[in-house]
Amino acid sequence: MSRDEDFGAYVAGRRPHLYRTAWMLCGDPHRAEDLVQEALTKLYIAWPRVSRVGNIDAYVRRMLVNGHIDDSRRPWRRERLTAQPPQLDATPGPGEESDELWHALRALPAGQRRVVVLRHYLGLSVEETANDLGVGTGTVKSQTSAALAALRRNLTPEPAGASAAATGDAPGEAR
Repeated sequence: MSRDEDFGAYVAGRRPHLYRTAWMLCGDPHRAEDLVQEALTKLYIAWPRVSRVGNIDAYVRRMLVNGHIDDSRRPWRRERLTAQPPQLDATPGPGEESDELWHALRALPAGQRRVVVLRHYLGLSVEETANDLGVGTGTVKSQTSAALAALRRNLTPEPAGASAAATGDAPGEAR
């Protein structure tokens, strides 16, 4: 198989997964498409070397994470003049996670969201996540712990009467 055929076969089989990963990282379908396109452009250039190594998905995943981190460090790169303001609420498509989960995930700081996506959506180990993010395993563990605690707080329904108990008022009591 030629380089172009081999690369084309990889892209045809993995592009939906790469887009989904990028979308989970950044929360914007347009930016996710840009991240995937940038990663695939870089992958094509490095294809002869990367395809021999064998772990292409890990290489591309790292490019997606790095691209997202670069964008978060350079906010002016994302600014575009438009006639209409952009839609700020990017929600999952049909059959995707619930709006409640998606909003809770988007409320996390970018670093915690990246860790949750890599660890719990993609199922990477602590070591693989640390390697992809370029941080220590302790950072991955602490970010995961903080992110899961925040998600639990945001997604756990408040028991009936909890707000009254929090204020010290019992139901039916008058002050």
